[in-house]
Amino acid sequence: MSFDGRMSYTDYLRLDDILGAQEPLSDAHDEMLFIVQHQTSELWMRLAIHELTAARTAIAEDRLPPAMKMLARVSRIFEQLNSSWDVLRTMTPSEYTHFREKLGQSSGFQSSQYRLIEYLLGNRNHAMLRPHAHRPDIAARLEAELATPSLYDEVLRLAARRGIAMPALVLTRDVSQTHRPDDRVIAGWRTVYEAPEAHWDLYELAEKLVDFEDYFRRWRFNHVTTVERVIGFKRGTGGTGGISYLKRMLEVELFPELWHVRTEL
Repeated sequence: MSFDGRMSYTDYLRLDDILGAQEPLSDAHDEMLFIVQHQTSELWMRLAIHELTAARTAIAEDRLPPAMKMLARVSRIFEQLNSSWDVLRTMTPSEYTHFREKLGQSSGFQSSQYRLIEYLLGNRNHAMLRPHAHRPDIAARLEAELATPSLYDEVLRLAARRGIAMPALVLTRDVSQTHRPDDRVIAGWRTVYEAPEAHWDLYELAEKLVDFEDYFRRWRFNHVTTVERVIGFKRGTGGTGGISYLKRMLEVELFPELWHVRTEL
């Protein structure tokens, strides 16, 4: 790889900034693992947001080929995020207790990028704005996302433009709220799945979404398993219910009708 003679590899990637950002607050050996795992997860989430936002725009503009590529990439990103839990699980409960108190009230629950991904995908829980109230810039970005149609909203609008019957109340709904499963949307997807050769683009797009949500569900499950393995049922450092809260998240469906239509076929 070659670079402009005035710029080195280290300069281009800002490696001095990145590699200087790990500052453990204790002398515990495993705190470095904890910091690096969460920092790299945030970097992967930044890329996921970049891809999901662009995919949503492409779908709204009827440019499906690039959207398909971006969604496939996001699935691979979450495959990487899933693998990172395997590394973190090498830390035992005893090792975590050596530095846990140094975390104070900080928690992954407060990740604004994770919240933005949830909002992008349509899980629009307004209560989750509260952890970011102390950062007006972050709160404004999240509120702007709540006012924008989600990725799934744009997919349903695309399906309607392609001649699939979608209920007007869903297409014109308040996008700041979480989409609720609708039998008429299931019927629309059934039309696609019963004749994929006639609706190939929508069929392929639907499967890309299911593929992504499959990885996303695995990420949530691995999160639950890792937390239970390391801290059991203690409350999270951010004050959440810990395992009980994370297990409730396993029940969330991002693209519900794409899962429910399988029962109808």
